[in-house]
Amino acid sequence: MATFGQRMIGAARLDVRTYEEVEADASALPQAMAVVVLSSIALGLGGIAHRGVLGLVTGTIGDLIGWFVWALLTYLIGTKLLPEPQTSSSIGELLRTIGFAASPGVLRIFGAIPVIGRLILFVVSIWMLIAMIVAVRQALDYRSTWRAVGVCIIGWIVMVVVAALVYR
Repeated sequence: MATFGQRMIGAARLDVRTYEEVEADASALPQAMAVVVLSSIALGLGGIAHRGVLGLVTGTIGDLIGWFVWALLTYLIGTKLLPEPQTSSSIGELLRTIGFAASPGVLRIFGAIPVIGRLILFVVSIWMLIAMIVAVRQALDYRSTWRAVGVCIIGWIVMVVVAALVYR
């Protein structure tokens, strides 16, 4: 079994075996939560000049809530709306794999670098999205990466609509 650091590196490298290991390891939930927190703190520290310490704290709490809601939404869409015949998953499996998909997010700390910080944030965001797709594909036992993309797009649209209604 890989260490926490090895799992983070494997997840960031989009290593399918890492996602399968995390999916199968029910005891990895605290580690997945730690990845989400580390990624949130990195973003907060990268933008602390703009958001301050309060932004760091509220951002971390918001990311944890978002992680849970995203996993629940992905579970519902992936197992009820768009399952494949072999699809079998649980919210715990999605929490673990999606949590580790945030691993590249620790690089968001470099968002504070003048001139290239925004580019770094953009690249890391795309990287995290790709990791999310791999995580969803593995957790839902999909054969099709495109189905995992579809689940993520539908989930993202739902999250945007809900956020627009809540934050009117």
